[in-house]
Amino acid sequence: MFLEASQAPGAVAAQLQANRERAVRLGATLRAMKPRAVVTCGRGSSDHAATFAKYLIETRTGVLTSSAALSVSSVYAAPTQLAGTLCLAISQSGKSPDLVAAAQAAKDAGAYVVALVNVADSPLAALADETLPLWAGPELSVAATKSYIAALAGIVQLVAEWTGDEDLRAALADLPGQLAQAWTLDWTPAAERLRLARNLYVLGRGVGFGVAQEAALKFKETCGLHAEAFSSAEVKHGPMALVKADFPALVFRQDDETAEGVDALVAEFAARRADVMLAAAGGNGEAGVLRLPALAAHPAVEPILQIQSFYRMANALSLARGYDPDSPPNLNKVTETV
Repeated sequence: MFLEASQAPGAVAAQLQANRERAVRLGATLRAMKPRAVVTCGRGSSDHAATFAKYLIETRTGVLTSSAALSVSSVYAAPTQLAGTLCLAISQSGKSPDLVAAAQAAKDAGAYVVALVNVADSPLAALADETLPLWAGPELSVAATKSYIAALAGIVQLVAEWTGDEDLRAALADLPGQLAQAWTLDWTPAAERLRLARNLYVLGRGVGFGVAQEAALKFKETCGLHAEAFSSAEVKHGPMALVKADFPALVFRQDDETAEGVDALVAEFAARRADVMLAAAGGNGEAGVLRLPALAAHPAVEPILQIQSFYRMANALSLARGYDPDSPPNLNKVTETV
């Protein structure tokens, strides 16, 4: 896990270069197509990348984006009405039966299927109308790291070319170097605070919510630590009842329209004397809050940089808690669900 996460900067640099012409072509196709909606397909870390895609696509294009319930196709075999839509399928292996079935059903229903997949000769890649390979290379650790970051980078590249957004294109050009910087940032204090923890919340909003989901999954699968991810707005509807003195919360904050609301929530958690750890490049310091270093960048890229720093901390925390981050109990690298 440590080695593979450290390879993310090089993987993303290679991916962006290799996919440049494909992404330009796909952007032109989507502008001409004007999809009426986007349906995403993914499991685990790939589904968290799809959450990131939802917020980025909806805020940049205005096109409704929603995650497919894979069992509708793979178990219920229920027909769907997807003519004129874009199906965005995201996968490391590209061979989980339910994901492949959902993508095939979407294609049969008239959707234009685009696969972001790490295995270029996989069944998912074979059925897609267009692929954006992740080019992450072999990933042997059960915990996905560089392939998740590559999926996020691929999503940004797709949206940048779809919309012709020069700011996003510039942010992508800087991303590999910034990922290398993010890997060096010291989040050790967070690992120290969480070494004996039993539960925590992981919070984010907007494009940062998918990263919060991913971090919560990594806490569970590599650290044996129960973590729940919430939108920083949703946590106030019920889950706030558990927040009291010393309750741990890791908060991801990017410098966009969501920042003010996230700052207000951090202040509320701090007022309850919760153990708050905040990953943010900007904002004001809140008394009693552990600030984790983060790089300032384009708001769509800041969460990608934060999860890169997080992976290094999660690997260290896993070892400190007596786990093997590469071989979590009861898990396999490729999970084939139906």
